Amino acid sequence: MSESATPVNAEVAVTDSPYAPGAGGGKASSARHSSSAAAGINMGGRAEPVVKGAGDRGELGGRSGAVAVNLDAWERYVHGRAFVSALGQGKGVRAGWQAVPGEDWARRLAELAAVVAGRGRSAILMVPDQRDLDRVLAECVRLVGDSAVGLAAGLGPAARYRRWLAALRGTARVIVGTRSAVFAPAHDLGLIAIWDDGDDTYAEPRAPYPHAREVAMLRAHETGAAFVAGGFARTAEIQAVVDSGWAHDLIADRAVVRKLSPRISAPGDSDIAMERDPVARAVRIPAVGYAAARSALEEGAAVLVQVPRRGYIPALACAKCRTPARCRHCNGPLALPDGRAGHRGETAHSPACRWCGITEAAFRCPACASRALRAVVIGAARTAEELGRAFPGVPIRGSSGGAILDTVAPGPQVIVATVGAEPVLPGGYGVALLLDGWALLSRADLRAAEDTLRRWMSAATLVRNHGQVIVMAEPSLPTVQAFLRWDPVGHARAEVAGRAEVGFPPAVRMAAIDGTSDAIAELLSAAKLADNVDRLGPVPLPPGARKPFDSGDSSAEVERMLLRVDRTSGAALARALTAAQAIRSTHRSDAPLRVQIDPVDIG
Repeated sequence: MSESATPVNAEVAVTDSPYAPGAGGGKASSARHSSSAAAGINMGGRAEPVVKGAGDRGELGGRSGAVAVNLDAWERYVHGRAFVSALGQGKGVRAGWQAVPGEDWARRLAELAAVVAGRGRSAILMVPDQRDLDRVLAECVRLVGDSAVGLAAGLGPAARYRRWLAALRGTARVIVGTRSAVFAPAHDLGLIAIWDDGDDTYAEPRAPYPHAREVAMLRAHETGAAFVAGGFARTAEIQAVVDSGWAHDLIADRAVVRKLSPRISAPGDSDIAMERDPVARAVRIPAVGYAAARSALEEGAAVLVQVPRRGYIPALACAKCRTPARCRHCNGPLALPDGRAGHRGETAHSPACRWCGITEAAFRCPACASRALRAVVIGAARTAEELGRAFPGVPIRGSSGGAILDTVAPGPQVIVATVGAEPVLPGGYGVALLLDGWALLSRADLRAAEDTLRRWMSAATLVRNHGQVIVMAEPSLPTVQAFLRWDPVGHARAEVAGRAEVGFPPAVRMAAIDGTSDAIAELLSAAKLADNVDRLGPVPLPPGARKPFDSGDSSAEVERMLLRVDRTSGAALARALTAAQAIRSTHRSDAPLRVQIDPVDIG
């Protein structure tokens, strides 16, 4: 699709758009939301012309002049042009935007912000991290000049406060930032957008633990501003608000998706593939993966290899039955020591416990009595080492941890990146190999499947549309099938239905109470809970979850109690727990305790 600029004041006539006259939002999830469902937008008129916001004298300086916004790119989406035109008319439209593969999403977000800024209103754009912030801010500055500012923790208190004041005074019309930008005092807010809302960085780790997505939806509802949740994948929470009618789909037609997406496959996904390579599902990188990578390198294209984690070999298991290798002394996980010399292949000797540090010189599997060990998940460093032997003379570069590459130059090379650290390559990669998919899907997490699909799609969009993506995972799994078909909306619908069946968010409201058994009992005794509150637990705190912040005794055993109610009773549950916390505070209780509503990590 051409990237030529088109003035936003082009006339649009749409009759079947959800943003057209009489297109109500349907039933909302609550009476509060139903009062603001999108409706009554006249598409027959002309939108206001988009102009660069004229900044006041001072730090921002501002520039004025007409800005042309590319509407051709939005025509790839059903009702996309109507959505942008309605936004230009100042309507409070709301959408769940599924970006097509290879979309220049940063430019699209900047265009939406420019449309709003052209009417003299403000826009807030939220992104997961600093890399994305720099990319979006550069596009916004290109369109609206100095009226766009970035809010990030790395600015320092003085610069951050000056930009905060600029937003408050209205000289900054476009605010780009991470999760804290959702609270920016934007003057006359016209749009609040969040990109990739499934990223866990949007969950505030400090009390009262708000999620940027929830705060953004509340601000949009209270102020009448437009709301956009964009991404290559879709979370169950956004699908739930789309199903309720509070927001609408902004997706491309299937023919457009098929045209723009790379060729995606899983080893052994057909009988013919299994006949050609019977062990394709058993090996870490099958023959078809090496062949695709070799072909791309010969053509002068780069190869992206995504691994679940960095490092060398983080954990071990029995080579015969795959039972996790545990320490006989403390039952901790066994892993290879940092010294890697002498470790070849997938067999290892003399591992050490990652908890107590004791070396296990004579390991024997408790399940099958085998003495052989193998790596459970091979890290990025070990993967790069193996690929270096497979492709001699080809540059092997890594991107993970503290050495993340933002971009790489074109040319034949292999980029080994951990999840979320994949660098952008101009023109796109020729091939992407997504390794160890089972490690992502088998995590004991409510959002494991959703998060895995999001990470796979983010990596696949870096591949050119005539390239190839090979995912090493079981082809019959629903998440893998959704990835092969590039169907994030269908996967999100299945997630919503599955969680509704078992009673998990977003189908219900859930409160997690973390603390000692005495502290939990004290809070529940003071809380006046309704009869419809389901109590689940207590259970041990989920692995990886931090203990309550006010915990002075690190040795205290922390448990978790879950309280579950239907969505209509969520506010009542929150008020009851708030009152109980106040009562507990008057008793000067100092036992560690934390209360979260709909936590990201349930366990």
